[in-house]
Formats: sequence, structure tokens, C-alpha cells
Amino acid sequence: MKEKQRIIQEFVPGKQITLAHVIAGPDPAIYVKLGLEPEQMDAIGILTITPSEGAIIAADIATKASDIVLGFIDRFSGALVFTGDISSVEAAVKEILETMEEQLGFAKAPVTRT
Repeated sequence: MKEKQRIIQEFVPGKQITLAHVIAGPDPAIYVKLGLEPEQMDAIGILTITPSEGAIIAADIATKASDIVLGFIDRFSGALVFTGDISSVEAAVKEILETMEEQLGFAKAPVTRT
């Protein structure tokens, strides 16, 4: 009988942005399920940040960088969701990544887009 290998995974807190994604043309159902204002139907920016308090800092950077509307900030999971026209959302994501990397020493994920 072949012996099975057991793998244990642990979450080790670090300063990192693990997800940076832009949804350019979201389906209306996404807006409804997230509790966002469906009248706007703009692009959506989504980030996940560790430590989770970094989401608060990222929200501050985003609101100062471009004309976006905060959807929600989860200070426990580090999730940040915001909306705006595509250029504003992309500018906010770019500024968050650059500022948090250069000034706060965060590792950053590549920006993905759908």
C-alpha cells in the first residue's frame, strides 16, 4: 500500500496585496449580490490585503487618487470593493499598488481584468 503524504498549510501574516482585479463590465447580478448601487453599473475594483487593516489604508488611497465610490471595506478579511468608471477604477488600483509597495513595503499581486 502506498503511503500518503500529509501536507499542512498555514497562513503566515505578511504585508501583501494578494488580489487586485478589475471587472470592466460587470453583470447587473454582481451589483445586486454585492449590495452595490445597480444604477451606476460602472467597473468594479476588488482587492484583498494582508494584514486586513491595510484595506482601510487602501480605501483612503483610492478615494484620494480618483473618482471612485467605496462599495465596502472589510477590516477583518482585508477585502476592498469600489466602483467607478473604468479609468477611475484602474487609476485607483494602480495608485494603491504603487503607494503600498513603495511607502509601506507591501508585496503586490499583478492586476487582472475581466
